[in-house]
Amino acid sequence: MNRLKHAASPYLLQHRNNPVDWWEWSDEAFAQARAGDRPILLSVGYAACHWCHVMAHESFENPAIAAVMNELFVNIKVDREERPDIDHVYMSALHTLGEQGGWPLTMFLDSEGAPFWGGTYFPPTSRYGRPGFIDVLRQISGLYRSDRERISRNASAIGEALQQSLQRMAEADEPDLDHLAGEIARRFDRDHGGLGGAPKFANPGLVELLWRHGARRGDEASREAASRTLMQMARGGIHDHLGGGFARYAVDERWLVPHFEKMLYDNAQLLSLYALEAARTGDPLLGETADGIVAWLKRDMLLPEGAFAASLDADSEGEEGKFYVWTLAELTESLGPDDAALVARHYDVTTGGNWEGHAILNRLDTPDPLLEVAGRLAELRARLLEARSKRIPPGRDDKILADWNGLMISGLVRASGALGRKDWINLAADAFRFVAESMADSDGLSHSYRAGRLIAPGFALDHAAMAEAALALHDATGAQHYFDLARGWSAHLERHYHEADSGLLRMTRADSAALPVIPRPSHDDATPNANGLHAANLLRIAAQTGMAEDREQADRFLVVILAAAAHAPIAHGSVLNAYDLARNGIEIVLAGPNREVFRRAALALPHLTIMLVDCPDPDELPPEHPAHAYARQAGTGAAFICLHGSCLPPVTEPKRLAEAVAGAR
Repeated sequence: MNRLKHAASPYLLQHRNNPVDWWEWSDEAFAQARAGDRPILLSVGYAACHWCHVMAHESFENPAIAAVMNELFVNIKVDREERPDIDHVYMSALHTLGEQGGWPLTMFLDSEGAPFWGGTYFPPTSRYGRPGFIDVLRQISGLYRSDRERISRNASAIGEALQQSLQRMAEADEPDLDHLAGEIARRFDRDHGGLGGAPKFANPGLVELLWRHGARRGDEASREAASRTLMQMARGGIHDHLGGGFARYAVDERWLVPHFEKMLYDNAQLLSLYALEAARTGDPLLGETADGIVAWLKRDMLLPEGAFAASLDADSEGEEGKFYVWTLAELTESLGPDDAALVARHYDVTTGGNWEGHAILNRLDTPDPLLEVAGRLAELRARLLEARSKRIPPGRDDKILADWNGLMISGLVRASGALGRKDWINLAADAFRFVAESMADSDGLSHSYRAGRLIAPGFALDHAAMAEAALALHDATGAQHYFDLARGWSAHLERHYHEADSGLLRMTRADSAALPVIPRPSHDDATPNANGLHAANLLRIAAQTGMAEDREQADRFLVVILAAAAHAPIAHGSVLNAYDLARNGIEIVLAGPNREVFRRAALALPHLTIMLVDCPDPDELPPEHPAHAYARQAGTGAAFICLHGSCLPPVTEPKRLAEAVAGAR
């Protein structure tokens, strides 16, 4: 019996009519495996995943293969976005086998949940140099029946490797950010931007690190690496030039061919970077790109609740990318021959196409259009978007994830200040309100919401990302309740997720159901790591309160996570960005009844190491705060720039704030 028809996850519901006897992850599924002495087949994926759809169609919808699965295994299907802890543990297990990760994740477990073998996508029969899935099923089942000792050895070896990877790192020297930024910049592609070759991911945490270093130190190599990455992505096919937003990654090194799914978390992190770089350079393409992300967000991802959906599928009508690509004939039909020719010249549309006989719109090899042409192209893009809207769209995963929404809320607020878009703050505040009111209670945040159903308790990243979002909204509005929520969620992390042995945050609560190992990663994935965000949040909370114990707590936590980051700095962008905030952060104390004009000026500054301190009443600052003695001099309004424990004389004109900050650095 397929038990997925009652699932909340859109990904699980995609499989509810499979002839496979699917279970959700549950104690009952494991009890079934023990009762029948059968191994478990664990399949992990997500709704927007192209190869997940391929394997589902080829194997899970195939009655013959499903019959073998049902006879030989207890089959569990997991949405990695609903249960990132399960995904992390078993993907880590796959890595210990020397396999490259990816989705769908296909793991074989014993009846206690211990992994002993696995892979990713398997074709139904042998091809692509991969064994056929039906052969794999029979071989694994036969081995489980005939050589249980070998299965146990494999499971034990994987378990030991996982436990070893979780050992607490010895304290390390403080990292040299200048040196690390230089090393990372050298690993970026000098021609096309981005880290490494194909496939190529945005890696926004590292781009942010380089952007920060370029802004702070004037380092040309870091600035160029970050700038080129953002520009080439904006020009590339990974960017949706009609509808806005970015696909998850490019399959080539030039950013031409995307893997077409669009994820909320990628666009959340890229939004603020594009807004900041547009503010710094004045380049119109960068500003248009930031605007386009928000346009996509409002058009395709905004839900009636006011929060944002998780993703858009790569496929429509069973074909990857069909919704997004064009032929010259389709352009002509939509625009007429002359306008189609103009678009074709500027967006690389040819008779033969640039991908499988079709054209992915891009500007990688075309010069910037003249001003009068740019206006016309904008009109034509709008007409093409309207024509595209009549196609069958990709599916949308409409679950609301607290962590991804938190990232987007922060991105909107940061971008709004850089580009002067107050309406984006309103959009962010609406999303925040839903998560804070409908997905939180006295026991913390839930992770996922869909159709009135909550997945609880939440994970560490839910609390860290929403605390970051609350602090961003507090900066933008000065509303005290945002700060109170940020402080409360951060304290909740310390109580329920902080692990004494490692010093790190667990992904899951201490009282969560057991997995083979306790996941407590410190490195970034496609999203920033909870440890890095939490460290930055603690620093911002300490800046606002001015209390020594708050700063001491932040510093203690930073020491622990820096030890983890020291062994693989390139995987710890969020941790290094938190360290940058600790070392180079500038506090701007906003004081006096007319402080809002200074708030707007501060939010417009193209920096990521500024911490705003809202001071409606100078008496609220504790005596140890470096601005305590100065705040009474604010008069009707002033800003005080503080760094390294001391403050500069007050800035009494908002237009002087940027100059004063530049001088302080």
